[in-house]
Amino acid sequence: MAEPLLAHMVYFSLKDNSPAARARLVAACKKYLSRHPGTVFFACGTLAEDLRREVNDLDFDVALHLVFQTKKDHDAYQEAPLHNQFIAENKDNWKKVRVFDACVER
Repeated sequence: MAEPLLAHMVYFSLKDNSPAARARLVAACKKYLSRHPGTVFFACGTLAEDLRREVNDLDFDVALHLVFQTKKDHDAYQEAPLHNQFIAENKDNWKKVRVFDACVER
């Protein structure tokens, strides 16, 4: 049986959540986080403002979605210099960061 993929979902709430600040964080995600070894899916973007059902969690400004081939790939990403540079350059504007990791299947 194949090892499951590792889905790494991160939701950022920003201190300055202006459209410009949101765009800067999305650009930083693309610059630093989109090309790590073992990544099978990358996407990032802002809260879908027009989706406001009772079940929608609206407590974030920017979402990052990564799926890794293996947990080992995820663990290497966590220690990667580009990942650490992303954190160092952007964390001052983070009000809250929530991370959801899951083993997923296709």
